Amino acid sequence: MANLSLRNIRKVYDNKVTAVDDFNLEIKDKEFVVFVGPSGCGKSTTLRMVAGLEEITSGELYIDGKLVNEIAPKDRDIAMVFQNYALYPHMTVYENMAFALKLRKTPKREVDKKVREAAEILGITEYLDRKPKALSGGQRQRVAIGRAIVREPKVMLMDEPLSNLDAKLRNEMRAEIIKLRHRINTTFIYVTHDQTEAMTLGDRIVIMRDGFIQQIGTPQEVFNHPSNLFVAGFIGSPQMNLFEAELIQDAAGNYCVRIENTLFPLSDEQIQQLKERETEPQKIILGIRPEHITLSDADDAAPHLDATVDVCEMMGSSMHVHATAEEKDIVIVLQTVDLPVEKRAGFVFGEPISFRFDPILAHLFSAETQKNLI
Repeated sequence: MANLSLRNIRKVYDNKVTAVDDFNLEIKDKEFVVFVGPSGCGKSTTLRMVAGLEEITSGELYIDGKLVNEIAPKDRDIAMVFQNYALYPHMTVYENMAFALKLRKTPKREVDKKVREAAEILGITEYLDRKPKALSGGQRQRVAIGRAIVREPKVMLMDEPLSNLDAKLRNEMRAEIIKLRHRINTTFIYVTHDQTEAMTLGDRIVIMRDGFIQQIGTPQEVFNHPSNLFVAGFIGSPQMNLFEAELIQDAAGNYCVRIENTLFPLSDEQIQQLKERETEPQKIILGIRPEHITLSDADDAAPHLDATVDVCEMMGSSMHVHATAEEKDIVIVLQTVDLPVEKRAGFVFGEPISFRFDPILAHLFSAETQKNLI
């Protein structure tokens, strides 16, 4: 199969717009890497440069140690699955899947074997004689994936393949893709703007913004240790709560955080890391994920903040409480079973609540650089 190396990749269009800048990434053989970010961040452009559909302005792209900048797409041994399926409407499912193999003059018996094996893996054997117009969106996407995998490519590229499907089908196809990657020995690069897809599919995630890589890591790494404020806000649903705060130091050199008039002590581990970096007291943005917040009594001795309920969304096993605290909109995710019986039906508009969080779960970002201080 294949490993890939993208070194200082840059893409500048004729109108002088830089779509991708200083992109560096090493992808291991059989790894599943997801490019994720908002629209216009350069993720699809990067994928198309790997495919050879976009010319690389500068930098080097290697597949299995071979420089492929000037090699035609058809000679790179890659397959691509597009957002809009790109199936031939006049051909049956079987003919669509067999087309690339026939162009290679693959023997008929081998073509038939590969098409039927792929159809079996994807659960579309019964549709082989149908034309694309007779299929649902999910079935068409399976055909598009099947057409790619029969070629047994070194690298499988997928450009937002699930974005045209409804929520239920997206969930089903995500599970199918996870199963598929364990059944075929191929390196995957997958592009999406959906962070849920990125978190569930990727061995590693490449988070992009304005053509630059913001962070590369496993789903747990980018969730637990976001490198900057953008990553913190982009990864996680509901989004991380952010508070304007101040990092201060006492006479002994220990750090704590002040939000308005409330002091939150930090953990020994956090204090040690801040000391090692000789972090100066400064204005910060404190981030805490909605699921890491717990309710407290107003007279609780532990540091807490007060809020007013705006909306309460019942999600079944959990409840999303939207509230206003320190003139900021926040979201608190509560497990229904952990609430007092009288609160399991929800909170009412305008109801005062108090909440707290374990400082070890808080993220501290410099207000100036927006980088994570720890």
